[in-house]
Amino acid sequence: MSATSPQSAADPDCPPADPGPEARPAGLGAAVWAALGIVYVVWGSTYLAIRVVVETMPPLLSGALRFAAAAVLLAAGLAARRGIRTLRVTWRQFASAAAVGALLLVGGNGMVVLAERTVPSGLAALLVASVPLWVVLLRRAFGTRTGPATLAGVLVGLVGLAVLTAPGLTGQVGLSGLLLVVAAALVWALGSVLAGKLPMPADPFVASVYEMLAGAAGALVLSFLRGEPGSFEPAAVSTASWVALGYLVLFGSIVAFTSYAWLLQRAPLPLVATYAYVNPVVAVFLGWLFLSESLTWPIVVGGAIVVGGVFLVARNER
Repeated sequence: MSATSPQSAADPDCPPADPGPEARPAGLGAAVWAALGIVYVVWGSTYLAIRVVVETMPPLLSGALRFAAAAVLLAAGLAARRGIRTLRVTWRQFASAAAVGALLLVGGNGMVVLAERTVPSGLAALLVASVPLWVVLLRRAFGTRTGPATLAGVLVGLVGLAVLTAPGLTGQVGLSGLLLVVAAALVWALGSVLAGKLPMPADPFVASVYEMLAGAAGALVLSFLRGEPGSFEPAAVSTASWVALGYLVLFGSIVAFTSYAWLLQRAPLPLVATYAYVNPVVAVFLGWLFLSESLTWPIVVGGAIVVGGVFLVARNER
């Protein structure tokens, strides 16, 4: 799962308001398609990378390392380019960013990392694809009116979730792991919705720095409660896991994140939002190609239904 709020590129599931066609160039150049391809492939591949990381690294500790490193690199880049003053925020903004970061990165991403010890990466991605559906339901609970076409898309997506989590249909995957991913998607959606209601830092990059720092701190605390640092032996970590962790830091949390932020200013929002139903397809393909993850008919059918539901929601909410 990638990173943060409707104001932040770290929240791919709930992007900021569309500034309108007049704020964007009339044509879509090669740079737009290149950036979109980065978001498609890199964010889709993070599920595979997480699966490789947790093979030999403690899940929550690896998450803490990932977000701490990404936050430091992003903050250093912002300070070098714009000056250290660009990182200044009010205490209310800091508290809001920390709360959102805890929900998204500790609750949302943390549960996905824990679940991927037993849940195939492709299946996890299909379940996480339900985030836009939960966002719609939570926004409705907070009083936002929702059209019938959007609700129909949510219902379609929930049917797909029922297929993916039905006992016995998805092979030998335990129900507890599947429900953990569903809970992660719900918590991520809650963080996304609350981010639009809290006094967040105006700069999405700055907001993401503090969100990732809060996520790293929260994951580290939980890793100590689970006893992960005491049993962690760096020498026992495979080269593949270290490489995958570096990939998550540099590409998953920095490169794709920056590309997404740039796209929000340069491309039509409906086009950018297509990442929500392309990422799971990429994740399933990569899991099958590199980890030999099985593609059973319930996974294919249930995943197609979830992606179809997300497509309907994105189409009607654009």
